[in-house]
Amino acid sequence: MTTTTPTEYMPALHDLGTFVDERIRPIQGGYMKDRPEAVALLAKLRRGAGKPLADVPELIGLTLDHDFYEKFPVDHSHVEHAEAAAHEALTLYALHQQSKRDQGMHRRGRDLGGAVRRLMPAGTIDEPLRRRFVQAGSAVDHGVRLDRLRGIVKLLRAADVPLDYGLLADQLYTIRAVRGGPARVRTAWGRGFQSYRPATAGEGGTGTTTSPTDG
Repeated sequence: MTTTTPTEYMPALHDLGTFVDERIRPIQGGYMKDRPEAVALLAKLRRGAGKPLADVPELIGLTLDHDFYEKFPVDHSHVEHAEAAAHEALTLYALHQQSKRDQGMHRRGRDLGGAVRRLMPAGTIDEPLRRRFVQAGSAVDHGVRLDRLRGIVKLLRAADVPLDYGLLADQLYTIRAVRGGPARVRTAWGRGFQSYRPATAGEGGTGTTTSPTDG
C-alpha cells in the first residue's frame, strides 16, 4: 500500500506580504550566518515588537523603504494601514528570530492558527493558550491585538515553531483596510487552527496544514 505525504498549503501573498517576505529573507539568512549587520538590524527591530509605528519613529527607515513606497505610494488610499502592518510583521519577526541561529523563524505557508495548534500536545487543547489565540483574533483595538500577538510570538519562539510573516502582514493589512476584514482573518486563523494535523510516523516533518488559509 502506497502512502502519500500531505502537502502544505501555500497561500499566495499580496503586495504587502510579498514586500515583507522579500525584506525578511536576506535578514534571516544573514542572521543565521552571524553577519554583524543582520544581527544589529534585528536587535533594532526587536525594540519595536509590540509597539505601534508612531511609538518608534526611529525604525521607519528600517521597516519602510523605497521598495515599500513603490508598492504603496504616499497617495495610496490605505498607505497608513500598509505601513502599520509591515512594521508590525517585521518587528514581530525580529522578536521571533532572536537567538535562533540554526533555523529561520519566517517560513512560507505556516499560518498563525496552525502554528498555535502546533504548540499543543497532540489530541489535547491547551485552554489558556486557545483563549489567548481567540482574544488576538477578536481584539477590536489594534494595540491590544498587537500585544496579544507579541505574547503568542514569544511562545512560538520558545517552542521553535516558525510562522509565515508575509502572510501575517497581509492579514494585518486586511484587518485594517478591507471591509469585513477582521471577520475574514478570524475565520482564516480559526481554519488553520482546526485543520492542522501533525505528521504521522513515516510522513516525516513536524506537521502540516492541509487546508487553505485565506489571507
